Amino acid sequence: MADVLSQNEIDALLKQLSSGELDVDEINDEPAVKIKDYDFTRPAKFSKEHLRTLEIIFENFGRLVSSNLPAYLRKNVQVDVMNSEAVTYSEFANALSNPVLLGIVDFAPLKGNIIIELASNLGFTIIDRMLGGLGDPLEKPRDFSEIELSVLERIFTVLVDLLREPWKNVVEIHPRLERIETNSQFAQIISPSEMIAIVTINVCIGNVEGLMNVCLPFLTLENIMDKLNTKYWFSTMKNKDEDSYEEFIETAINKAQIPMKALLGKSTISVMDFINLQVGDIIKLDSRVNDELDVYVGNIVKFKALPGSGAENYAVKVTEIIREE
Repeated sequence: MADVLSQNEIDALLKQLSSGELDVDEINDEPAVKIKDYDFTRPAKFSKEHLRTLEIIFENFGRLVSSNLPAYLRKNVQVDVMNSEAVTYSEFANALSNPVLLGIVDFAPLKGNIIIELASNLGFTIIDRMLGGLGDPLEKPRDFSEIELSVLERIFTVLVDLLREPWKNVVEIHPRLERIETNSQFAQIISPSEMIAIVTINVCIGNVEGLMNVCLPFLTLENIMDKLNTKYWFSTMKNKDEDSYEEFIETAINKAQIPMKALLGKSTISVMDFINLQVGDIIKLDSRVNDELDVYVGNIVKFKALPGSGAENYAVKVTEIIREE
């Protein structure tokens, strides 16, 4: 009964209304309750937190692609995550135009498949670079030949293998490329009404730019949805034991490239002699034929070595370690 006004309160309100102290319009001017439509045919299975975590995962994937693909394409590759969204599979499939490149990936141990869609202009650029060309885009789109698809299969396999590391903080996956489809009608991996998350990635290979879309069905990720949040992702990173962290650092260091050079000798000549140098002239060095050479790692003398040859290349044989770190 707390909401019922007493007679004294009623009299006070009437007095304020009659004197103008209280405005009826101000009483009625209450903020309207915002109502958001809910589409029951498209239940919100992916929250903003889920999508943000997927973006973080594929940002790491993008960094791996940027550092690994140049070895195959002989060209700088830049990869950036643009956005992520939740849509139905039919919306994704209807937006595809043939010819299209769809990598169907078995996402074991999770059930079902995911799809990696690569823009056709990127596909033709990759093929051209792999076969020794400059990677120029085609003027007119056309279908991919069987030989071209076999070349692309190698790159898709590399992309699929690179998925393992970014997903480690959520689940240990063993993805495998099942096939490549060039017609979207043959890539019906789930029901058209099922919800999927799409992560859109911008890929630049030299001057050629295109999109890569990763389609992740809810049915595939359903068992790990509780782990798809940034709190879990970062806590997993933090809780990695020191042994595995040290192993990761050691592996990264072991793969690092270091410059080495063997110095045959030195010589000092006059500017006049330098200007008059001709092909066939002999420069006398300060070392003898049988002297050991200094071998540098970076700018540090690390080894002594004797010159020789190996196969068709010059080589040195290490005889002494100068400095141990």
